[in-house]
Amino acid sequence: MTEEEAGKLIAQLRNREISEFLIKREDFLSFRKVLVAQPDFKQFKGIAKHGGDVIYQYLEVPRS
Repeated sequence: MTEEEAGKLIAQLRNREISEFLIKREDFLSFRKVLVAQPDFKQFKGIAKHGGDVIYQYLEVPRS
């Protein structure tokens, strides 16, 4: 996954164009690099799945 692709997914989730998306294990590190640089990083919730995949959702209220 490229940084551009990760940025597009993050923007779609933030803008409510999608409610969630799945990141495969092999794309996790490249995706996370882009995600942690976001100013609203704490509003993204990652739900780990069996096998290393993660489902991301966007929260109205930031995580603590």
